[in-house]
Amino acid sequence: MVPGLIEQLGKSAKEMAPTDTEAKVSFVEMLGNFIGDVNDLQKESARLQEAFMAGEPVELHQVMIKAEKAGLATDLLLEIRNRLTKAYDDLARMPL
Repeated sequence: MVPGLIEQLGKSAKEMAPTDTEAKVSFVEMLGNFIGDVNDLQKESARLQEAFMAGEPVELHQVMIKAEKAGLATDLLLEIRNRLTKAYDDLARMPL
């Protein structure tokens, strides 16, 4: 279930709709937070891999799970970038 969805069900659509400024700020913040989270996942994955190779007590399944999470997050970030780029290109090609 989406967090906060139940609380918002009692509100009208007008109360739930963000203003233009809020939507722009929240999208930029959300994208920035997502990029930071992907970076953190990649760093943590690299740290676990180095610890495993150094012989520290790290389970192989933990290393593999963290590497897969980092890979999926990177793939998602690249897909978001590709879709945004395509949307921008489509808008730029529209006749005036």
